[in-house]
Amino acid sequence: MKIQLILPLLIPLTTAILSLLAWNWSTGRRAISVAGAFLLLADAAWLLATVWDDGIQVMAMGNWPAPFGIVFVADLFSAMMVVIAGVMGFAVAIYSLVTMDRGRESFGYYALLHFLLLGVCGAFLTGDLFNLYVWFEVMLMASFVLLALGGERPQMEGAIKYVTLNLISSALFLAAVGLLYGVAGTLNMADLAQKLRAPDDANLVTTIAMLFLVAFGIKAGIFPLFFWLPASYHTPPVAVSAIFAALLTKVGVYALIRVFTLLFVQDIGYTHTVILILAGLTMVTGVLGAIAQNEFRRILAFHIISQIGYMIMGLGIFTQAALAGSIFYTLHHIIVKTNLFLVSGVAHFVHGTYDLKKLGGLYKNFPGLSFLFLIPALSLAGVPPLSGFFGKLTLAQAGIASEQYVIVATALAVGLLTLFSMTKIWLEAFWKAPPQLPTEACDAKALGSRAAYYLLLSPIILLALLTLIFGFAAEAILVVSLRAAEQLMNPAEYIRAVLGKTS
Repeated sequence: MKIQLILPLLIPLTTAILSLLAWNWSTGRRAISVAGAFLLLADAAWLLATVWDDGIQVMAMGNWPAPFGIVFVADLFSAMMVVIAGVMGFAVAIYSLVTMDRGRESFGYYALLHFLLLGVCGAFLTGDLFNLYVWFEVMLMASFVLLALGGERPQMEGAIKYVTLNLISSALFLAAVGLLYGVAGTLNMADLAQKLRAPDDANLVTTIAMLFLVAFGIKAGIFPLFFWLPASYHTPPVAVSAIFAALLTKVGVYALIRVFTLLFVQDIGYTHTVILILAGLTMVTGVLGAIAQNEFRRILAFHIISQIGYMIMGLGIFTQAALAGSIFYTLHHIIVKTNLFLVSGVAHFVHGTYDLKKLGGLYKNFPGLSFLFLIPALSLAGVPPLSGFFGKLTLAQAGIASEQYVIVATALAVGLLTLFSMTKIWLEAFWKAPPQLPTEACDAKALGSRAAYYLLLSPIILLALLTLIFGFAAEAILVVSLRAAEQLMNPAEYIRAVLGKTS
């Protein structure tokens, strides 16, 4: 049995259950959460090493062979996504020790965090479309409760918008799954990949593909389906915003890349052109929305939308180099965007607000924090030699090689606008003179102790170091991304692993 393939599900499930059992033991809940997140990260690294050395890993549950039983599959792309989910879960679990209020902790925050990680890892590892729907619903339920936990008015407003749009997405997803089953008689993705190569009704399959594009597009936050995201991501505690920014939309991106490389490749002249157009529109509308904002987390929320455009740009171009760029950029973005949300939380602790007009003086009073902000901010904008530069460079080179000059020009222009909005945050929150602090504001000492403050900074430092590693070791990471893209572009290995040697 390939235990490392199922542990990314068992570890967060066990952690969540133990957190619930420790309902009245605050210290125990927190220790269980951090330990569970660390174990998930360790197993994810083990899984990635196994896939790199031994190829695609498959596990058939209950010894029911594919396509009849439930299978879990880890290729390089899914294994990389599980690793990055483990990193984000560990970072946010540590950050929550300082930032999460006792009220939310006592109502199951840590259990919900690990149920969310369970849904995310399940979505990355499943080899069956219906089970992908199930894992989406696990993720949706956990994220909705996390968003509403605390019951504050802005949270409830954001939660209602979030759950309404995502329920619509789930309904469309389920309808698409039903239609696809009617066409192919199977929902195992490897089996579908074989049966959809030459379908009896290609037009119907293309229509179903567009239905999947809408369903996953809502979850990913692509144009014009993104309006739920900036309405909700800035309302919960910053630790919740950070884990949402890291993983929720990226599961939608993962699903789009998976189905439009493995299943829906019969009419790429139409389907992938639509994706490429949506990528450009997503970039532009997201960055323009960010420029118009004056609230730290709302700017970052709109930038999530903008950067989703880069992630699906490579899918629209649909070459190995372009897909490698999408994979690299997705991993880079998860790290830097999470870190920017964590930094915004520290700014809030210092001044008691996220409003840029009321912030200031962070560079003077917290130069270390200012440096930690600049690393992900400049990387997000694509400044060399940071990770965002290499991700954008790879996508631009792939676009030029495919003669997709319009999307390349759009990506470069959006990069400049991203730099402008990051400069806006820097000038308002860090560079200008500090304002008169309101009475409810606090400083590092109010966090409890110097040790607590350094604990708050530790995940920010960890993610900043990862950003630097992605930049200075970009070649090695691009090699892995190219190999993952090769598996996506040539799905025969995936199909053979699932249908030919399940265990």
